[in-house]
Amino acid sequence: MLSTMSKRSQPKGDTQPDLFTAKFADIPIRDQRDTMERPFFSLSKKPRLAPIEYRVGDVWVEVTANSKFGMASIWDADILIWAATQVTEALDRGLSPDRTIRFHPYNLLKAVRRPVGGDHYRRLREALDRLTHTAVRTNIRAQGKKKSSSFHWLEGWNEVVNEATGDTIAMTLTLPDWLFSGIVNKGGVLTIHEDYFLLTGGIGRWLYRVARKHAGSQEQGWQFTMRQLYEKSGSAARFSDFALDVRRVIESDCLPEYALSVHRTAEDEVVTFTPRCRLSATDPRFQPSRNPRRRTGLGMTEPTLSLASAVTAE
Repeated sequence: MLSTMSKRSQPKGDTQPDLFTAKFADIPIRDQRDTMERPFFSLSKKPRLAPIEYRVGDVWVEVTANSKFGMASIWDADILIWAATQVTEALDRGLSPDRTIRFHPYNLLKAVRRPVGGDHYRRLREALDRLTHTAVRTNIRAQGKKKSSSFHWLEGWNEVVNEATGDTIAMTLTLPDWLFSGIVNKGGVLTIHEDYFLLTGGIGRWLYRVARKHAGSQEQGWQFTMRQLYEKSGSAARFSDFALDVRRVIESDCLPEYALSVHRTAEDEVVTFTPRCRLSATDPRFQPSRNPRRRTGLGMTEPTLSLASAVTAE
């Protein structure tokens, strides 16, 4: 059963690291909005080989797993969120980002609030492989209903290792044109809460992204039926199990920024997503709104790459 009802505690030494050289800047985390509501990733940590096939109206998404590596998961997508943040931060600073990003794995893991060390470096490599070998086809953002795009989440990645010590010197990853274009296009990204990375369950993570995409800061929030959520999720679980997991997330009240509630109608259960800042101040779930650039960068204990080298491969 999926873990859907909690956030993990912060890893030891967790800080909000400065990915670049400008240590004075607050760095908001950005997510590519087209990937936030539709079923692009597995929601389970168990390897998934069954494809995702989603069709609603004129919009369709197909995701195919590689038999060796499995399908990219919503936890693997943290790497893509990190990459979107690099690209948009470079744009904000007047630089010209490239689809190939050079980085040190320590910085990436700290940025997505993961522990660091040999085992976590191994897991990062496995995630990069799943992203590289998961195939996606969709007509989202295609010009014309009969057109589509076909790509992998990463076009490739590589690692430079010190032969004498075996330590990683640097890594590079290359984003596909579909994702890169979606990041750099005006309005193509949304700022997300840094505590998103602490959510332990795939359903909880997916529900937060749906809430951020649709509810935003709207006064009345947003509603979906449970069946609509199930169809949008691409979950491999039975509908009854999916609904149970959603109710657990609602009961745990663990999502950053958004409070969820559910009520039953004659036809289905309806889930309401409400920004916490829009709740009554007397509601225990209330939280005040935040400055969108409040995430403060701190110094690193490992060498960091400059912003220019971080967004353009050498």
